[in-house]
Amino acid sequence: MPPTSVDAMRNILVVSVNWLGDAVFSTPVYHALKGQYPLARVTALCVPRVREVLAMCPDIDDVMVYDEDGIDRPLIRKCSLVHELRRRQFDAVYILRRSLSRTCLTVLAGIPVRVGFASKGWRKLLTTVTDCSGLDDIHRADVYLRVLESAGVKITDRACRLTPPAGVLRGWRDRLSALGVRAGERIIAVNTGGNWDLKQWPVERFVELVRAIHQQRLGRVILPGASKDVARVQRISDLSGVDPLITAGETGLTCLAGLLGCVDVLITADTGPLHLASAIGTSTIALFGPTRPEITGPRGQGRSVILQKDVGCNKTPCYYLECPDNRCMKAVEVQDVLQALQ
Repeated sequence: MPPTSVDAMRNILVVSVNWLGDAVFSTPVYHALKGQYPLARVTALCVPRVREVLAMCPDIDDVMVYDEDGIDRPLIRKCSLVHELRRRQFDAVYILRRSLSRTCLTVLAGIPVRVGFASKGWRKLLTTVTDCSGLDDIHRADVYLRVLESAGVKITDRACRLTPPAGVLRGWRDRLSALGVRAGERIIAVNTGGNWDLKQWPVERFVELVRAIHQQRLGRVILPGASKDVARVQRISDLSGVDPLITAGETGLTCLAGLLGCVDVLITADTGPLHLASAIGTSTIALFGPTRPEITGPRGQGRSVILQKDVGCNKTPCYYLECPDNRCMKAVEVQDVLQALQ
């Protein structure tokens, strides 16, 4: 067990998870560490894709990037990382995902307290092994918090928190004003993308929704998205005949967070932007189909409405990516979303 006194922990490393939504779900870990060890400097070690997210976590003092599949793949780069970890003299490391390679790096770096999940063959590499039982049945945020709990860290708050840079928020407010968004006008962001097709709402539903929001004067619609979403977003805009504001293809994660911090509501499937918006404090309407909100639902400060219909095969999380009809997502109607908005 790690020392419990405030003075015992001055320098803490957290080995992060690898995906956007999971990185957001991990933010209560850093908040709990700051609560237990208020004098400690907390550093996150992460892959490049989640660096921007963790940089917005108010409880993280520093972010180190480790690109194991890219620039840090050569052995000499791994040795350089070990040297840097040794130089920083961390008192403890909390490893949020089961990873032999990352655990070995922390051992070689001489970090005395090592806490995390492990397989049977390498449990001795950790000083405290976290219980892996029942992880599939609890929320992802609670999975990561269990690592801390196994080491005696008290958890008093399980909410996810992110704070976009003030300058980015200010830039978006100025831009929205320049685009004709009036002061006090309700802004509704509609995220049409997703990290896998099984979780995506049909294009024709988005077309109908955008048109209905405009016709019923429920707010001004913005269509954000990644570069891969540009064609879909443009198609939805064209078919709706509404001419919504389009920001797809131009928003990195920090920029997207700034936009989401300026809107009143985000409508989206269960994907990274949902959790980003919720953690920022934006209200969300989440369209769930194959996944379960008890496990990957929003855990942030923003108010959330979950829309999900029981179609039989989605009582537990479904990962049948070759599903021929995607009926769980189709079961959520446009009228359901409009009612949630109203």
